[in-house]
Amino acid sequence: MENLISLVNKIQRACTALGDHGEASALPTLWDSLPAIAVVGGQSSGKSSVLESIVGKDFLPRGSGIVTRRPLVLQLHKIDEGREYAEFLHLPRRRFTDFAAVRKEIQDETDRETGRTKQISSVPIHLSIYSPYVVNLTLIDLPGLTKVAVEGQPDGIVQDIENMVRSYIEKPNCIILAISPANQDLATSDAIRISREVDPTGERTLGVLTKIDLMDKGTDAVEILEGRAYRLKFPWIGVVNRSQADINKNVDMIAARRREREYFANTPEYKHLAHRMGSEHLGKVLSKHLETVIKSKIPGIQSLISKTIAELEAELSRLGKPIAADAGGKLYTIMEICRLFDQIYKEHLDGVRPGGDKIYYVFDNQLPAALKRLQFDKQLSMENVRKLITEADGYQPHLIAPEQGYRRLIESSLVTIRGPAEAAVDAHKEVGAQTNFIAESLIILCAS
Repeated sequence: MENLISLVNKIQRACTALGDHGEASALPTLWDSLPAIAVVGGQSSGKSSVLESIVGKDFLPRGSGIVTRRPLVLQLHKIDEGREYAEFLHLPRRRFTDFAAVRKEIQDETDRETGRTKQISSVPIHLSIYSPYVVNLTLIDLPGLTKVAVEGQPDGIVQDIENMVRSYIEKPNCIILAISPANQDLATSDAIRISREVDPTGERTLGVLTKIDLMDKGTDAVEILEGRAYRLKFPWIGVVNRSQADINKNVDMIAARRREREYFANTPEYKHLAHRMGSEHLGKVLSKHLETVIKSKIPGIQSLISKTIAELEAELSRLGKPIAADAGGKLYTIMEICRLFDQIYKEHLDGVRPGGDKIYYVFDNQLPAALKRLQFDKQLSMENVRKLITEADGYQPHLIAPEQGYRRLIESSLVTIRGPAEAAVDAHKEVGAQTNFIAESLIILCAS
């Protein structure tokens, strides 16, 4: 069970590579059945800081306006020892040990998909981070919810972002990590609003309160953290992120986490809650909760995978074996089809399969009667034969009649009998669909 999250990570990477990545779809997808944690919050709610605190690295783009313009599937892998590194799904053979380069690659990959505009895209970026200092975890960082489009953004971007967020968190297997700033009224929280709409009972929602240290003096967040202001199934977790000044001074995560622990331990209002506060505790809770949810969903995931495999195998069986590309392989396939056609056709004639009487009727009555109605006497008259032979002789007569003349006679005769022959073939179509299918497959193969 310890490798459950890693196994789901591999399946999610495979889904993303195949184009199945959680977009709204009328068809059931494997991605939808895989539990994942979607990080939801308004702009400037501290969403990026929470993610970086969990990872312990600066790696996310920062700035004003909409910075996250594509979903980021962030997979954390705990390794026993070694140097920390990151890998992108679109750059599978390249390891990033410089996390400033990771930030730049996220920006560049976003621009490749959306252009250097402020547009958004639902195609996710897939990032894996390997470190001894993380817990096994999968997080999906979504664009921050906003209320107003600023300059350079299309008018519909507010609704587009909300629709994208909904397409992820509406899934019953999605765990919602709702990020809300403590220095704003919880009633105005975008994360709480949208999570309440898709998960009214709070069964799938984990609440995180940021910016607790930035609240007005004389106020605190105890009612929220104790679940009295807004109750969720799981306890609220408070975090204290680095300030912009800390980021500008490159204060490392180890020092930031130590200051966060000291803040909750030394602040009178939060001392009794300090054991379940902070980004380190948040990471452990998320990893444990994700593992629990995966365990509960294993039967459904197995059932979906088995059903999908059976459907694909049935479709492959219906389509048949792959056709060889080389001439020898094609010739062998043609001979196999001919043998199969011969066997089935013989079974019709011998009475093993129904329709043999129809075949006999076509050859004994329909085709001979149609051939008798053709005007072969005019086409093969001595005058017409002499004309074709003379034309084939050219200006220097041959001692023996030229082959080209005979060929023209044969070709014209074949053209004449083509109509009755095709009518006889059409009559055979009523005999058996399998025989007709084999014949058509043979024609297509020969043409290729």
